[in-house]
Formats: sequence, structure tokens, C-alpha cells
Amino acid sequence: MIFRRKAKNEDLDTTEATVTEAVEAEAGTPEPRAEGPFDSSEVDAKDLEAEDRIDLGALVVTGLPGMQLQLQVDEQSGQVQAILLVLEEQEAALELRAFAAPKKSGIWDEVRREIAAEASRMGGTATETDGPFGVELVLVVPVEGPDGQIFSQTSRVIGVDGPRWLLRATVLGRAAVEPEAALPMEETLRKVIVVRGDEPMAPRESLPLRLPPNAQLAAEDQA
Repeated sequence: MIFRRKAKNEDLDTTEATVTEAVEAEAGTPEPRAEGPFDSSEVDAKDLEAEDRIDLGALVVTGLPGMQLQLQVDEQSGQVQAILLVLEEQEAALELRAFAAPKKSGIWDEVRREIAAEASRMGGTATETDGPFGVELVLVVPVEGPDGQIFSQTSRVIGVDGPRWLLRATVLGRAAVEPEAALPMEETLRKVIVVRGDEPMAPRESLPLRLPPNAQLAAEDQA
């Protein structure tokens, strides 16, 4: 923080600047988050490197036993667009995407309205409900199956505003309609750590995701 001092009474100005800095620092320090998802600044560095965590760049995730990690990769750019955590036995999945957000305000309220409008445009419905992470959306939209038949797909879209980021999680499959099946997905979401980084980014710009190091080595060996 930079303070501009007046030419006269420099000692008094220095004291006032020190007091101002202390007050602003105290006011700007966020309260510790009781439950995740967490910002990387809210966890110890050793926790980020724990063996059970998977470093995917902007997101660090911790899976559950039997959970599969799938990455949605753009074929043209090769960039990872989203993370999909799947429990096949429970026919449930959790999709994770992270976006940049302004410093002073979250964007979930605005994004939520846009998602609801898009669902309506597709001929579906979007219902706001209070969930364990705050206000979320329950979407019911028409989807075309492999055989060409149209059926309704239900999903829960959860948004978590953090320091300069928005984490958007979509609960799919049985977990979207059965509370018990949703518990493992909610537990996994609480363990997510968002690594925003210090680089300037436009609001809503996707935070960069990457393949895990082991996956990169496997791909190179296969090639």
C-alpha cells in the first residue's frame, strides 16, 4: 500500500498512515472459511502437495475410493475445459469448472440467471433452491439420446464465489435427484482447492486447467 505524505508535519502523517494501514488490513482480511471449497491461500502448502490430492492447475481435487477422473479436452486447442469426477457404481458424476471474477464482488448471482435463461431457451426449466453451498439451480432440460429419442435430464448447478474466482459445479446422474447419492459428490466438492494465481484475468475467463503429470507421462509413453 502506498501512502502520500504532506510536506508539513511528516511525523503525524506517518502515524496516521500506519493506523490507516492497520485498519484497512484488518477490514480486508476475510474470515476463515469453515468448509470448502477453499482458496489456495486458505490451506497450508503441504496440504496442496498431499499424496491424495490431484494437481490439475487451477483446481486441486481429492477423489474418493472408486471415483474416476475424466478430463474434457478441446480437440482443436488441446486445452482442458472441465473436470469430471465419476462414481460409476452410483451412476453419479460431478463436473467442475473455474472462472476468474472481480476482486470486490462475486458473479454467481449473475451467472445463475444466465444459466436459467439458457435452460428456458432450450425448452427446459430452472428452479432456484437453497443447498448446502448456498443458492443453486435445479435444471430439467430436454436431451437427445444416442438412439435419437428425447428425454429430460436433471442436474444441479452449484456456484461458489471465492477470492477473485467462481467455482461452478454440476451434479449429474442419480446424485442430481437423490440426496443420499449426492453426499459423496458434495464431500468431494468441499475438498476442492482453487488456485487462482496472481496474473490479471478478465471476469468469466476460464482458469487454466492441465493434465496431471502422470497422465502427461502416460500420453508421451503411448505416443
